Amino acid sequence: MENEERFHQMFADGPAVVTLGLPLFHESLVSQEVKAVQVDWKPPCGGDEKLTSLLGRLQCEKVEKANEEAAKRLIDSHPVLVDICQAKEVIPGLTKEKILHAGPPITWDRMCGPMQGAVTGALIYEGLAENKEAAKRLARSGSISFDPCHHHHAVGPMAGILSASMYVFVVENRTFGNRAYCSLNEGLGKVLRFGAYDWDVIDRLRWMEKVLAPSLKKAVALSGGIDVKNLTSQALMMGDECHNRNVGGTLQFLKHITPFLLKSEVECRKMQEIYEFIAGNVHFFLNLSMAACKATADTILGLNNSTILSCMARNGVEIGIRVAGLGEQWFTAPAGMPKGLYFSGFSEEDANNDLGDSTISEVAGIGAVAMAAAPAIVKFVGGSAGDALKATQKMYEITQAMHRDYTIPSLDFSGTPVGIDVRKVVETGITPIINTGIAHKKAGVGQIGAGILDAPMECFVRALEAMEKVI
Repeated sequence: MENEERFHQMFADGPAVVTLGLPLFHESLVSQEVKAVQVDWKPPCGGDEKLTSLLGRLQCEKVEKANEEAAKRLIDSHPVLVDICQAKEVIPGLTKEKILHAGPPITWDRMCGPMQGAVTGALIYEGLAENKEAAKRLARSGSISFDPCHHHHAVGPMAGILSASMYVFVVENRTFGNRAYCSLNEGLGKVLRFGAYDWDVIDRLRWMEKVLAPSLKKAVALSGGIDVKNLTSQALMMGDECHNRNVGGTLQFLKHITPFLLKSEVECRKMQEIYEFIAGNVHFFLNLSMAACKATADTILGLNNSTILSCMARNGVEIGIRVAGLGEQWFTAPAGMPKGLYFSGFSEEDANNDLGDSTISEVAGIGAVAMAAAPAIVKFVGGSAGDALKATQKMYEITQAMHRDYTIPSLDFSGTPVGIDVRKVVETGITPIINTGIAHKKAGVGQIGAGILDAPMECFVRALEAMEKVI
């Protein structure tokens, strides 16, 4: 009956012209009082015939089935914090002479300033060098090896430097049984992950090794495991997107860990230090969330025929992506420059290019793709709450599914976009949006701001071309 009414109404109202392409056609008709509807349509792949043909060959049943399975694994994953250990205890082959870093592979001589600064600090912290000059000589000597965190089921924010003695969150995916690791968050401002390495930074790392991590380890053991998926779901309800805003997540973690810290018989003075440290650092939850996202994303690494991203990371020089169906192969492009809000006295001229493994958040269905949950983030670039909604709505166009358990109140509790599909990225010309911190380009300075940027198209096109060869 409803369709019949619409049918008669169509003739009663008269026809309307549908226009595509240049707005001029639509505007001309409207100026002549002709009913017209402008459709926002663009040719697939920006009109590139070669890419359109390649894309057509990847629109097949086996890719669709593989991508459905990939999205299912990303959604069904259930990350739980089960332990806190020194990195050398849980990452095979990690010695003092091996340093892990963020992003795709890179050598010392190609590293950006903040990554070299963080390596310098790590070598001093490990007792391999007495000062920055000795640390830099050692780093360039060839006796220190470097490898991406992602090659070891680990992730690291910003420079992402992880050395043998540092403690890591150990997160277990209770659905699939795999584990992932991330360092503990050091705080804000002048910290190792942003390339600072002075003695305040080293002293804080040693306090984390001697006081913070062992105490949290006892508390986690008493808890039987902290459900990170549950904390993430609640944090999205509290205005976080769990990448650049972690206020709700940090408070939730503190709420859940505190009773077990009190039961752990940690002495009162240390308890006070730990509580003040976590409560005073609104990004403490970030590193735990990153480990959870890595444990989630690793479930699709090597999934045959899938065109869904399993990794996206930056080393400050290049951004690299991995696609599920292409295993451990990296596809890289120059790292972009964030548009952001800078601390007093700094500007874009001081900034390093985009940096860090934290984009594992977007791969797992939170972070910038969930920005509608955290409109405060767009204030970094002078945006509005409406811009945050539009950002998430745009990401639905390049993802496989909506998350079942991560939902956004302002979108009537719709699930977050999950499963970035390289086919859809190349077809639409829409690349993933990224939330990020901003490091000074010189080693030793640290954080100077935070911002937003879009991933470059180049690496997605290369990945699509490689995917076509294995289908």
